[in-house]
Amino acid sequence: MKRKADFMGLQYRITGGSRVKAYSLGLYEKAMPSSLSWREKLKAAKNAGYDYVEISIDETEEKIGRLDMPGEERLDMIKAMYETGIPIRTMCVSALTKYSLGNDDPQYSERGMKILEKSIQLADDLGVRVVMIPGYDVYYQPSTLETKRRYLQNLKKGVEMAEKAGVILGLETMENEFMNTVEKAMKYVTLCGSNYLKVYPDIGNLTNAAVQYQSDVLEDLELGRGNITSMHLKETKPGKYREIPYGTGHVDFEAAIKKAWEMGIRRYVTEFWYKGSENWKEDLVFANTMMSEILDRQSEGACEAE
Repeated sequence: MKRKADFMGLQYRITGGSRVKAYSLGLYEKAMPSSLSWREKLKAAKNAGYDYVEISIDETEEKIGRLDMPGEERLDMIKAMYETGIPIRTMCVSALTKYSLGNDDPQYSERGMKILEKSIQLADDLGVRVVMIPGYDVYYQPSTLETKRRYLQNLKKGVEMAEKAGVILGLETMENEFMNTVEKAMKYVTLCGSNYLKVYPDIGNLTNAAVQYQSDVLEDLELGRGNITSMHLKETKPGKYREIPYGTGHVDFEAAIKKAWEMGIRRYVTEFWYKGSENWKEDLVFANTMMSEILDRQSEGACEAE
C-alpha cells in the first residue's frame, strides 16, 4: 500500500486540495454552438468536466479571420482562459483541406502556407501546444506525384516555422489514401526529421482504414511509438467518418485508449459536432463521462501495477 501511495503522489500533483488527473481530456470546439463567446465555450467545457479546448481554424473565412485578430483580442482570449480556469491547448487547422499544401494552384497552396504560418503564430501567442494539420496533399483535386512532392516541400517549410516558435505540428490521419494510417503519417515525420513534427491520429479514421485494409489498428498505432502527441477520439462506421454518435459505431475506444496509454499518450480530445440539439450540454457531459471512465481505468491500472 505504501508503494502504491508513493506512486500516486508522483503521478498526481495536488493543487488546492484537489487531485489532478494523470491525463488531459480536451473538447473539440465545434461540439458547441458557434454563437457562443469564447468565455461561454470555455465555461461550458469546464462544466462538462473537460481539461482544455481544441480551437478550430476551418476553411470558412470567419475562422480563418481569427488568424488576423489584433493583440487586444488575443489578450482577451488569454484572460478568458485564466478567468474560467480552462485553457485552449490544441488547434485544428482544417483550413488546410481547401488550401492544401500540395495544391497545383499557387493561389491555394501559397495561401495554405500563409494560414499555417499565422496558425503557428497564434498558437505561440495563446499558449497552444500542438497545431494539428490534416494529412492531405490535396483534397478537392486528384493526388499526383507532383502534389505529394509539393506537400513535402511545403511541410518542411512549415516545420521550420514550428521549430522557431517551439510549437509542435501534429499530422492528423484522415480518410484518404494519402494519409489514413499512422504508418503513412510516419513516412513524412521521417522525411522531415524534426522533433517538432509528430502524429496526431484520429482513432475513428484509423479504425476505418483497418477495416478497409484488413489490418490491425493497434499495430498501426504502435508504428508511431514515441511520435504521437495526442489522440482524437471520434466515432465512425465503415466508410462513414463524421457525425456518428458515440456508441453507435465500430470504434473500440477501450482497446485503443489502453494501447495509447501503454505508449505513453496522456492527451486526448473528444471530436464530435454540434448539430443544433437543444441537449448539447448533456452531449458534452456524455462524451466526457464515456471517455473519462475508460481513461480512469487505465490510470488506476497503472497505479495498481506499481
